[in-house]
Amino acid sequence: MLGRGLGVLGRAIREQPRIFAVSVVGSVLFSLLIIVTSYTVGTIVGEVVVPAFERGRADAALVALGAAALLAISLLRVVGIFGRRLGAGYMQFRLQASYRRRVTRQYLDLPLSWHHRHATGTLLSNANSDVEATWFPIAPMPFAVGTVVMLFAAIGSLFVTDWVLALVGVAIFPALFALNVVYSRRMAPRQARAQQLRAEVSAIAHESFDGALVVKTMGREAAETERFAARAGELRDALISVGRLRGIFDPMLETLPSLGTLAVLLVGSARLGQGAISVTELVSVAFLFTVLAFPVRAIGWVLAELPRSVAGWDRVQNVLTATGEMPYGADELPDTGRPVTLTFDRVRFGYAAGEAGPPDEPGDPQRAGPLSSADADPTPVLKDVSFTVPAGRTVAIVGPTGSGKSTIASLAVRLVDPQAGSVSLDGVDIRSLTAASLAANTALVAQVPFVFDDTVRSNVTLDRAGLTDDDVWRALRLAEADGFISALPDGLDTMVGERGTTLSGGQRQRLTLARALAGRPRLLVLDDATSAVDPRVEAAILAALRGGRVDAPERPAPTSILVVAYRRATIALADEVVYLEHGRVIARGTHPELLTTSPGYANLVTAYEKAEAERERERGFERDAAYQGEGVTL
Repeated sequence: MLGRGLGVLGRAIREQPRIFAVSVVGSVLFSLLIIVTSYTVGTIVGEVVVPAFERGRADAALVALGAAALLAISLLRVVGIFGRRLGAGYMQFRLQASYRRRVTRQYLDLPLSWHHRHATGTLLSNANSDVEATWFPIAPMPFAVGTVVMLFAAIGSLFVTDWVLALVGVAIFPALFALNVVYSRRMAPRQARAQQLRAEVSAIAHESFDGALVVKTMGREAAETERFAARAGELRDALISVGRLRGIFDPMLETLPSLGTLAVLLVGSARLGQGAISVTELVSVAFLFTVLAFPVRAIGWVLAELPRSVAGWDRVQNVLTATGEMPYGADELPDTGRPVTLTFDRVRFGYAAGEAGPPDEPGDPQRAGPLSSADADPTPVLKDVSFTVPAGRTVAIVGPTGSGKSTIASLAVRLVDPQAGSVSLDGVDIRSLTAASLAANTALVAQVPFVFDDTVRSNVTLDRAGLTDDDVWRALRLAEADGFISALPDGLDTMVGERGTTLSGGQRQRLTLARALAGRPRLLVLDDATSAVDPRVEAAILAALRGGRVDAPERPAPTSILVVAYRRATIALADEVVYLEHGRVIARGTHPELLTTSPGYANLVTAYEKAEAERERERGFERDAAYQGEGVTL
């Protein structure tokens, strides 16, 4: 543990050498001045105070000289303290900020499959408390380094003063280090457990808050409170265990220097009686041991925090060394100003064990790792899927739950990569495109809309360069969102609340659709993106998308659209329908063609239609009840 902890500190020094040097210089200055202070005090006592008692009067000049010397030393110590603390604080906070950025950058680089295997609360803990724990020993580290220099200098000065007193010091200092080593070994597993429990408590809290609607509507408040309380209780017990061990060792670390002072006085008195040392030397050594107690504790502080630092470092490294990044290529898709052609060519894909797929498409619980192109697993999510979305056309993906519809949507915008086959835009494999080129040409509107706690304008533009308010309003009109946005108190400047809580489900979906349209994508992927929108509004949106350009509705020039659809009216608007079952393309054609040639498709669409009719009747009953409650006669 000591070796690993020092390795973490060594990395910190290599990353911030100049700042560390400044703080160590300040610390060494302060520490050496402690030795100077002890010998100055000894000299003042031996040469000024004792003679003054013997003569019955004090020499004013010598007193003034002694006071001036102590004042000068004190001022230099202030300079040392300032340099040490400023450098240590700056170094610590700079490392924390740097590693938080690295962890966050890694989160964004890792694929969704990795995120599906890790709780959000744990990821928050990695970026916050784990990074903080890793670099917590940085604050006392320069002080500890200066103290080590001071100890060697102090031992040297003790041998120069008297070898017998030096042996007392040599005996005390190793005892301090041995005690710290025992402390670190016992503390390591306790700190690791506490750090793990911090992440678990954070994960449970985040899950409970995020699912507040479910918790309340299902009456699970007490159960969730008990679940959180149980894990919080474990964290409490772990931290008490840490505190109990610290409570045992801290007094021992405090006592050793005091015992050293007592030993020096006892041995020194005998040596003074023998005439081996003078009063000045005895006072200097005794005072040195007295003031050593606090600086030596700095070493204890560093060693005490090393187990927690190593635990945090291991958890941070688990993120930074995680594999699965999807490297982007160097190709740029030519900007022709026209829609692109999307092609799936014999695409195969599956999810690993413990890896959640998109909604309604669970991962394979039997697998222990990611699929590969050579994998012989008989039940991947997608099996040799091939189809084309021609430029400017609309293709609907239809299939029962778990057939791979949302996975196709994710593959189309490269949220995941196929294990076999290829996905291409205008004949260019999307894996060879740069991140900027892919983002500029494609847009996905997911099943569950995500709205930031910001203004309408910021939610649509996402601070993308070049987007004006005119662009925002064009996108809102295409998404049939301009009406309700205009009615908001502050229009585009209206704050929509966390996750868009001030908006209805349909309004959130239209706002996220406008966000996608504002970027003028040449391929738009809609993953059941209008499920909460009124059917008439949905039809108007899709008609506008098919009949008008994204950036200028008044100039007909359609964009390519891939839509995961459930409603019959939505499906009927598509130029072609791709019907999936069990991850395979079963049939392709227009909606009327598939109704007559594919019984599975006809049965599914009919079931969708009945379910939608039932939902519409329920909405009608709710509206009637609301009107009657308001005294309105229908």
